[in-house]
Formats: sequence, C-alpha cells, structure tokens
Amino acid sequence: GALTAVIDLFEESECDQCPVGLDAQGFLFGSLLAQRLGVAFVLVRKKGKLPGPTLSVAHKLEYGEAEVEIQEDAVAPEQKVLLIDDLLATGGTLNAACELMEKQNAEVMGCMLKPNTLFSLV
Repeated sequence: GALTAVIDLFEESECDQCPVGLDAQGFLFGSLLAQRLGVAFVLVRKKGKLPGPTLSVAHKLEYGEAEVEIQEDAVAPEQKVLLIDDLLATGGTLNAACELMEKQNAEVMGCMLKPNTLFSLV
C-alpha cells in the first residue's frame, strides 16, 4: 500500500536520519521506517509516559496546554533526525518536538506529516 511505497522511497534515497515519532500516530510509520532502515527509533511522548530521566517542553494546543518529552539519552548530539506525526493543527506539538531536538543538539532534517484530503463546499 501507500505506507510501504513511502518507506520504499526513503530506503532508496539512502536516508541516514533517525526517525522520531510523535505520540501516537507517528509511532506507526516511524517504527516501520526505522526497522527498514536499520536505525534507532525515538519516541516523543506526552509527559509522564516514558521511563528514566527525560527532557520536556511545554506547548500550546487548540484547547489548552500540554508537555511532551523524550528520554535524555534518546538522541545523540549532531544526530540527524526526521520528525514524523499524523497531522498539523496549530503546529504546537511539532514545534515542541523541534525544541526537544535543539536541547539535544540534534539536527532536524525534516518533518513528515500524513497527508489529509481537503474537502471544500465552495
């Protein structure tokens, strides 16, 4: 299907970036991509969901505020990462993930979002 086709494209491009999946839909695609590429997979989760020492960043949502976190040793300095999420509403969660990567001195090479069909009544 479409998921396999996109993963095939990344594999063909010899992508060396570490996939970073945002809670929770980014986990599905990111983990499959990491497995295919033979690289580590990093989780960005809601605060309080990860074991061990973590780094967190607060961000605004459409309806309030939240915090996301990663494990302190999940990303190496200067590591190239690709952020993966399912949608972009306000951009707050994706921006917070970028801030987490900056705290780790990682290099965000890109952000991948699941495409959504746009319907118009016009």
